Amino acid sequence: MGLSCRRFLIAHDGTLFRFANTKFDRMLRDPAAHRLPLFKGQRVRMAEVMVELFNRHPARVVRKTFAVLTMDEEGRLDSGRFSKQEFALAETAMAPALGASRAKETVVDAAARFVAHGGSWTPSRTLARIIDQAALGRLKCRQL
Repeated sequence: MGLSCRRFLIAHDGTLFRFANTKFDRMLRDPAAHRLPLFKGQRVRMAEVMVELFNRHPARVVRKTFAVLTMDEEGRLDSGRFSKQEFALAETAMAPALGASRAKETVVDAAARFVAHGGSWTPSRTLARIIDQAALGRLKCRQL
C-alpha cells in the first residue's frame, strides 16, 4: 500500500490535462524558465488528487484539493500569488484551533478567508467524477 499525488489542469473548455508534480515544482521555483504557453494570460483550475495504491496500482481516491493558478501573458505561473493563497488557506484551516481566545470578538478578520477563497474552486459532480477516473487511470488525458 502507498500513496500517489496526481495533478490535473482543467482548461476553460473542460479539457483535462495531467500535470506532472515535477513540472509544477519547477514552475513554482523558477516561473520564468518553466512556462505553459497554452494557458497564457489565464486563471487555470488545478486539481490535486491523492490516490491510494495497492500493489502499485491506483485503488481509490483518498483526498482532493482544488486551486486556481494565475498565469501571466507569457504563460508564467504567478508563484507569489499561489503561495499567498496557500498560506491563507492554511491560516483559515488552523484559525479555529488557534483562535479560541478570540471567541468574544465581534469583528472578524476575514482577509485570509477572502485570499484563500480567491485561489480555490469547487468542481461540478460530473467534473469531479471525471477527475477521479483520470486519477485512477481509468480515463486517459493529455500530459503537459
